[in-house]
Amino acid sequence: MVTLKHCSFFFLPIGLLILVTSFIHPFSSESPRQLIKANYLADLARLDSSVTLLQNAIQKQQSAPLIQAAFRRSRLAYKRVEFLTEFYFSGSAKALNGPALPEGEVDDGVGIVLEPTGFQVIEEMIFPLDVSQRTARLNYVRGIKSTISQLQRVAGYNEMTDGQVFDAMRLELFRLITLSITGFDSPVALHSLPEAIAALESLDRTIQVYPIAAKDAALAQNLHQSLARAIQALRGKRFNQFDRLTFIRQHAYPISRMLLDAQQLLGYPLATDKRMLRQSARTLSDTNAFDPAFFQPYGLPQSTPGRIELGKILFFNPVLSENGQRTCASCHQPDRAFTDGESSPMALRSKKRIGRNTPTLFNVAFQSFQFMDSRSFSLEDQLIDVIHNSDEMGGSIAKAVETLKRDSTYQRQFTNAYADGLTELNLKNALTAYVRSLVSLNARPDRYLRGESVTLTAQEKAGFNVFMGKGKCATCHFFPLFNGTIPPAYVKTESEVLGTPATLAERQLDSDEGRYRTTKINIHQKAFKTPTVRKVALTAPYMHNGVYKNLDQVVEFYNKGGGVGLGIKLENQTLPPDKLNLTPTEKQALVAFMKAL
Repeated sequence: MVTLKHCSFFFLPIGLLILVTSFIHPFSSESPRQLIKANYLADLARLDSSVTLLQNAIQKQQSAPLIQAAFRRSRLAYKRVEFLTEFYFSGSAKALNGPALPEGEVDDGVGIVLEPTGFQVIEEMIFPLDVSQRTARLNYVRGIKSTISQLQRVAGYNEMTDGQVFDAMRLELFRLITLSITGFDSPVALHSLPEAIAALESLDRTIQVYPIAAKDAALAQNLHQSLARAIQALRGKRFNQFDRLTFIRQHAYPISRMLLDAQQLLGYPLATDKRMLRQSARTLSDTNAFDPAFFQPYGLPQSTPGRIELGKILFFNPVLSENGQRTCASCHQPDRAFTDGESSPMALRSKKRIGRNTPTLFNVAFQSFQFMDSRSFSLEDQLIDVIHNSDEMGGSIAKAVETLKRDSTYQRQFTNAYADGLTELNLKNALTAYVRSLVSLNARPDRYLRGESVTLTAQEKAGFNVFMGKGKCATCHFFPLFNGTIPPAYVKTESEVLGTPATLAERQLDSDEGRYRTTKINIHQKAFKTPTVRKVALTAPYMHNGVYKNLDQVVEFYNKGGGVGLGIKLENQTLPPDKLNLTPTEKQALVAFMKAL
């Protein structure tokens, strides 16, 4: 098989290569897809050349500034190919630019640890430069070059569609908003804003390939100028001072809307695969951008207004508990955003407390795991666990069904909602339909970002920017769900090791093993699912053990660098232990923004 490395343009000097690629499309008779593929292959070659220069700089033991500059150039080159690499070759994208943290997975009951690779791992070795890790750096660079080589082999045979290219561009824009400008994928070098420029320039060049102007000259001009303004808004800005709120509202969201308009104008169909983030979403802040049924197990009845209403009635019925005195709402109280205001709830049969804080039910549909230790893969599994848990409900779904069958009102309601009436499956389905309906994605910040006539205070605006930037909150509580479900695919919910203390004295680590209790994977020791911070003003106390009574205490914990920052020994903490150095004004603004959610 002939590989792409045999193509002569792969050996062109970088300057000449840029000149060649800039003239690929203006007068070509090739289709847009062919031109885009040619550009992609040329950009892969440029990436390979940039990484080679980085490799040479490390091998020759050049100075730290020279190695760091070579690294930045390589990252910029990667950002030019990111949107298509992420879309078509997600495994390669992860190998090139995945988080610099190991991942633990359970396969057939066996715990497996996947070690990180790629640019982010190298970044931690050269900012600052650690001379003792030269060999390790070279090994990681070789791994990057190997991945690029594999991409070059397969990309030439990959079939694209125009609809997919537009899909990839919009997803890249959403990736830029949620991961790039927040510092998620450049957490140490904080080279995020220049890299966002490279990504937008790549999108602009791709858009120019399409005959948008032939059908709507105003749209084509608007789109191109909007991208130019977005790039200018990023240029020369410092990471901690960048106004992300204005950038998203005035630049990124108008571009995402126009990309969808252009796709529809050209007649390229939207993707039809099932996704959390709906393909029709014009922005991430649209009220219906996310599908609450995405994580519902396949084949189960879909939600209807009648099933949701029936589930709501059951939610407040004590028939599900052993003693007929506890309901779902006993711990998930609507006026407290479906929490209970306690550090942890009381057990059913005794005066002891159950070990963990009651989480909000708002937006739980947007998580791939349930429970703080992520032990359930669906709301259905979580429901069974809670109802049958002797400390929580101590009940039985089967017994509840038999009891409800003696109630003619319930019989009629189930018959109206389900063809087969009252069954165990339908009882669970009605309850989970109600819980999935508890969606909160339309707070003032959402409406403001959509451009509606609502106001945010200057303090709330500043708090959004701290959350999305200097405070690094959005690198775990991802925009706009503000939970741990990773954008822009939103298919996996992260757990983090924070080093939460046992008491307010902050001297000793809490004893709860977290996710390790289920997986027995060492890196999951003390790991807990990242919850949403929406409705957070109503859900005190905070953390899995309810140790912090207010948001000021929570912010201070993160500002100090979590448990390790407090001086607690914890080798596998995933939260960076570095102090954030937030000012009192920034802390107050951060709290004000979270309360606005």
